[in-house]
Amino acid sequence: MTHDLLPETGSDALPDARRDLRRDLYAACAAALLFATAAVVGTVIEDRDGSLFVDWPPLLADWYPHLGPGTPAAIAVAVAIVAYGPPLAARLPWRRLLFTVWGAGTAWTFSLALVDGWRRGIADRLTTRYEYLQVIDRFHDIPAALRDFNAHILLDSPDHWPAHIAGHPPAATLTFVYLDRIGLGGGAWAGVFVITVGASAALAILLTVRTLADEKLARRAAPFLVLAPGAVWLGTATDGWFAAVAAWAVALLALAVTGHRPRWTGLASGLLFGLLIYLSYGLTLFVVIAAAVLLLGSDRIRPLPFVLAGFLVVPIVFTALGFYWWEAYDLLVTRYNQGAGGTRPQAYWVWANLACQVLVVGLATAAGLRRTGVILLRRDRTAAFRLGVLVLAALVAMVAADLSGMSKAETERIWLPFALWLLPAGAFLTGVRGWLVAQAVLALLVNHLLLTGW
Repeated sequence: MTHDLLPETGSDALPDARRDLRRDLYAACAAALLFATAAVVGTVIEDRDGSLFVDWPPLLADWYPHLGPGTPAAIAVAVAIVAYGPPLAARLPWRRLLFTVWGAGTAWTFSLALVDGWRRGIADRLTTRYEYLQVIDRFHDIPAALRDFNAHILLDSPDHWPAHIAGHPPAATLTFVYLDRIGLGGGAWAGVFVITVGASAALAILLTVRTLADEKLARRAAPFLVLAPGAVWLGTATDGWFAAVAAWAVALLALAVTGHRPRWTGLASGLLFGLLIYLSYGLTLFVVIAAAVLLLGSDRIRPLPFVLAGFLVVPIVFTALGFYWWEAYDLLVTRYNQGAGGTRPQAYWVWANLACQVLVVGLATAAGLRRTGVILLRRDRTAAFRLGVLVLAALVAMVAADLSGMSKAETERIWLPFALWLLPAGAFLTGVRGWLVAQAVLALLVNHLLLTGW
């Protein structure tokens, strides 16, 4: 463990601690300046020609100061996590800590969503004209719908799919079709499902950090995963569901490559990775994080046949039913350019997308990324270095998504599956409560000052 992780004692350590804190604050200020610049430049561009297609650049949001029924709960949850999160994370038994993180993260996400009220914040979010619940009745015959899926992707095709259905492989829509079939239909159940399952991503990330780095780092990361500013978008964007699938796929792979029942964990990991690419085309970039896990594993070869066998199941099933992923993606690129994506200027979004992430991961994560860079440059192969590699892989995947040109705007939602993996960088910080306050205040301000689009 390096001295960046825990405060040192003694008079000789004080100058180093103050210097590190000062540099952390510089990193946080640089992140805030990046967002402010994107807001100013974006407003100028949008006022000039309207080419950004967002009302409050760089976010898809409207300026709308408001309070709601979730306000007292959100403040109470934030205060409780700041006050009790770090000591509880340090001493709770591991399994109890995992369930506490899930429960607290779910409460944080629900309370933020309820700032906008039950209907606008949760029950109606997934029922708009862009969303999956609009097409449930078109999937009464699922094999026929899959065979015909690609014929409705383009805007000029008959009965073209709404934006989100066209923009994702059909497993995303089938999630809500099957919820409807088991009696959990409608926007309220869909919203509750996305929030509850999405919050479990924090458990999977903690499990991965403990498996590949060490438990102490996982415990230090836990409050930052709970008090994530990205919870503003985690409830109730379907990307929260995608983030959970991705996180558990990575966690099971981490268990497999470290000798924890490699057959079963490898098979389960492969199944989830296969499902993942049929939930979202862009999440194929999780191959970068998977590669980092393989690099850090102590038993990389033995689980691979089981991972690959599991991975093939979902693609084989969908292909056999008549949905061809590669053809759909090619059509999606055309559909993307037919809409706002073809107009939005990449020269702005290539850096403004990253500015959006400042509000998703928070200023504490910006400071944690600075410390991550210091640790990686030392290359001393400690637990901290291993965690740094995992964080770096998520950052590389995010940058690759950015450079693809297929993520111009709305990345505060779209990149949630990647952004959550940056939050464990908070484990490297000192003065934890102060940074947690910064995370909570940021999320509360965003949710109370803006009406977010998702």
